Amino acid sequence: MSDLPPNLRESYLYDRTVIAEIQRAAREGLYDIRGFGAKRKLPHFDDLLFLGASISRYPLEGYRERCGTEVTLGTRFAKKPLELKIPVTIAGMSFGALSAPAKEALGRGATEVGTSTTTGDGGMTPEEREHSKTLVYQLLPSRYGMNPDDLRRADAIEVVVGQGAKPGGGGMLLGHKISDRVAAMRNLPKGIDQRSASRHPDWTGPDDLEIKIGELREITDWEKPIFVKVGATRTYYDVQLAVKAGADVIVVDGMQGGTAATQDVFIEHVGIPTLPAIPLAVQALQELGMHRQVQLIVSGGIRTGADVAKALALGADAVSIGVAALIAMGDNSPEHDAGYREIGSAAGYYDDYQAGRDPTGISTQDEELAARFDPELGGRRIANYLRVLTLEAQTLARACGKSHVHNLEPEDLVALTIEASLMTGVPLAGMRLGLLDEIAERVAARLADR
Repeated sequence: MSDLPPNLRESYLYDRTVIAEIQRAAREGLYDIRGFGAKRKLPHFDDLLFLGASISRYPLEGYRERCGTEVTLGTRFAKKPLELKIPVTIAGMSFGALSAPAKEALGRGATEVGTSTTTGDGGMTPEEREHSKTLVYQLLPSRYGMNPDDLRRADAIEVVVGQGAKPGGGGMLLGHKISDRVAAMRNLPKGIDQRSASRHPDWTGPDDLEIKIGELREITDWEKPIFVKVGATRTYYDVQLAVKAGADVIVVDGMQGGTAATQDVFIEHVGIPTLPAIPLAVQALQELGMHRQVQLIVSGGIRTGADVAKALALGADAVSIGVAALIAMGDNSPEHDAGYREIGSAAGYYDDYQAGRDPTGISTQDEELAARFDPELGGRRIANYLRVLTLEAQTLARACGKSHVHNLEPEDLVALTIEASLMTGVPLAGMRLGLLDEIAERVAARLADR
């Protein structure tokens, strides 16, 4: 930039990124596909802060006073709810999108710290079931790889209605990732692009969903918790309808969710951020008298223990991670920068999960690339990362005087922006509780006097 004339100004509306995308579209005649979630700046957990204890409340000692992290999922109807040691789970990422060694690593890491992992689209692999003590089986519109025996072998079932990256849209797995094994599992021709449906083929609404959940309970003898996952859009109504249909657990995936490769226009322009989705889901559960009876899992952009703690404080029972798990295993690592540059990207920028050329061996079906990835090392890295997330959440909970991370509450939070305050219902930093309500009442009174 320093060699450009000083009087040049970049357009806000047509900056270099927009210009490059218009020219790419004109050159190729195809929409752009990628993963990695929304890249625009959105309201997020960074817009909230915790109020640590001092005089009005007192903190807990980190070395002497316990702060619990365990969570039970599926207590509503299931005979065998999931008992997890930490409130952080691994989101669904399919074998096909990820390599078999990567799926094995996720299972190893989750098992080591006492949490669950999730199959994703395309069915259950032996490696995943063997190394995952607690495995959630996803039932998606595609029905790829689905069979009743695997439903029974799973520890829970997640009916996927939508994902944060593409609510209302179907999935895709491009032909170069349809290997012999993937093709056999999904009953597809090798090397041909796979596009899954945007809705389930055997139901069209909440009444049909209730029937489907009943079928799943009969197949599994009412043992397995039934999750329902939705992309965050009309969250309040979707959550209430999922509860009415009989879900044990609701999973709400905000638009920062990014493991699914889809159209860039979908990722950036459909859905709502994770931050406002949580209070909407909690409100829906509270009005039904089901908050904490039907558990709420939140996903989409969870990166740190602070994100975990803030999601729990807003009313979630657990969170789920996807992109962060890939990064923990080595995705976008600087040590692979040369490999990324060979395929026209760079470490920290790689988002072409659909391309199947991942030099780390994580998001690929190329046998040579996949062989580079060590599932035992990847599993240890996942376990370490999950431990850090949990320790950070515990640290923040203790600082707020809480003996369990689930005792965190909205009163422990303040917002840094008016948008975050309005979205979450927590006060702006420095403003006393109820002030916004008083202002609204005064404005309403003045309008009524006119």
